[in-house]
Order: sequence, then C-alpha cells, then structure tokens
Amino acid sequence: TTPSETDEALPRGSPEDGPEEAALKMMQGREDSKLRRVQFRPCIDLRGGKVTQIVGATLKDNEKGGTEAVTNFESKKGAAYFAQMYKKDRLKGGHVIMLGPGNEEAALEALRAYPGGLHVGGGITPENAQKYLNAGASHVIVTSYVFKNGEIKLDKLKELVDTVGKERLVLDLSCRRLMKGGASKGFYVVTDRWQKFTNYEINEENIMMLAKYCSEFLVHGVDKEGKRSGIETELVSFLGSVSPIPVTYAGGIRSLQDVQIVSDIGNGRVDFTIGSALDIFGGDLPYKDVVEKYGPDEEEEEEEVEGTANRNVASGATSQTCTTCASSIGIPCTLI
Repeated sequence: TTPSETDEALPRGSPEDGPEEAALKMMQGREDSKLRRVQFRPCIDLRGGKVTQIVGATLKDNEKGGTEAVTNFESKKGAAYFAQMYKKDRLKGGHVIMLGPGNEEAALEALRAYPGGLHVGGGITPENAQKYLNAGASHVIVTSYVFKNGEIKLDKLKELVDTVGKERLVLDLSCRRLMKGGASKGFYVVTDRWQKFTNYEINEENIMMLAKYCSEFLVHGVDKEGKRSGIETELVSFLGSVSPIPVTYAGGIRSLQDVQIVSDIGNGRVDFTIGSALDIFGGDLPYKDVVEKYGPDEEEEEEEVEGTANRNVASGATSQTCTTCASSIGIPCTLI
C-alpha cells in the first residue's frame, strides 16, 4: 500500500521544515551521500540476555513467554565487551537489538559502555525510550510500535517524534519478499519477530514519506539474515537509489566481496552491518579486516569533531566534561 490514503493525516513537510525546504534538504542529502565511503555499522544482537546470532526468519515466540530460533552463535562474553571493542575501534552507529524479553539489562550495559556510540531497538515505546537515551543510546530504533495489525499507525509515529525528536529516531524497515502465485510482489515490512507481513511496501513514495520523520533507516533483508548466503541485491540497489537519509542494510553478507557489491549497487549510499559471518561471532570473516577497510578514517573523524564544535558554538552551548567517558575519548561528551 502507499501513503496516499493518509497524506492528510501527516503533513508533507518535516516537523521542522516546510515542504519545499524539506524536499531540498533531502535531495541535497542524496547528492552529498554519493561522495561518501560506506561504513561498517556493528551489531550486538541480544536474546535471553546473551549476545547471539540467529537465522532471522526462524525467530518466533514460544509458549513459555520467551523466544526460539535457529542459533548460529552464542557468546560467552557480555554485551559490554562488544560495546567496548566497538568504542576502541571508533565504530559509531552500530545497533543493539533486543530480540524478545530478558535483554534490557544487557542492552543498558552495552549503552553505558559506549555512550553516544550505539543505537538500541526492540520493544521501544514513548514510555521507555528516554531511559535508553539517558543510558547512552544515540538513537532509538522502532518498528513494532509504529506498525500495528499490519498497518502503519501515523499517530504513533508522530508521538515518537514528539517524544525523542526526529534526529534521534531510526525506523527499522526490516522486510521480506512477498510471494503470490510464484511471483514476487515486492518487499514488505514485517513485524512481530519478523513473522507477520504488514501491508506496507518498501517503495519510493513510502520511503520518502517516512524519511521526513526519522533520521535513519535500518533495513534487515530478513530472508537472508543469518544465512551467509549473499545479499538482497534488488533491495540494496533500490535503497541506494531512493533513500534521502542514511540507511544501513543487514542480511546475508559473508565476505568483503559482498560488501563491495553493497557499495557498488547502493551507489555508495548504503552502510552495512555483518553478523554471523564475522569471526567474533563464530564466522570466518576477520572483524579486523572489515574495520580496517570500512571503519572510520582520520579525515572523517576530524570533520565530525569540527562540525560538532561549530554546532555547539552556533547554539551557544557550553562545554562540560563527562566524568564517565571524557578521559577515554579526549573531548567533552556531547550527551550532557
């Protein structure tokens, strides 16, 4: 379905900009993103409080109130260990995903270990979002709260924007290919442990509409997730051609060659995450090789620090030192 039925319910501009200004900014973002190098966005998937890697399409609720899934890997190390590793390697924008109940404390430990460096998702609502932001999340990731009973709920989306701000909201548009009569009908957002199809198609009109109300998209190619069988090329190519805001793809990456494909067909505009294929999660793709080739470089970090300083000066913000992390990162923490 397209948002045509709900255009009147949701204004065509972003909450801060008029329609023309919002469209101009989106198109400028498209042009600028062609110049950037794709980035590795690490992950910490949690199930039962443990860092794990699963086959995404097998995740489902069980009768005992927990979840079950085909598991590729379960770590003996805690979530904070991986968060500290990502912090050491200066990897930002990674995601902590809570796959079902029993993961809250592990997620909070990861966020506290790397303040400002990670996004968090899984059961996020307006009522609990601030708790995770206060713990150190740079963004919250949302799917199920916005998509209910197979449909997008625009009132809930606007409620989240009002609560956390567009700039700290990531929409998870994890999707599966809908097949009917042996033919593909396109990719549709799935919810409820990725088992239930919504009527929301991943098409250009829907992507452009949602981009006005969040800062990034996270898109799992669910049928590829955890299988190390290669990427959803059609999906990546589409995202790289239409998304006006940053987007991270996850699902099926098994080698640096697959990452190069993401870079090429995504027009250098689709970042990526790797799970089961990495050696830190039981695979054979060296984590250090991915970081070396697709981690941050000094020029990008200098531009980010300078941009943050300029924004602080422009807004009249005063610098304070965070007693938790200033000594390790060398600059005042922007969380305070």
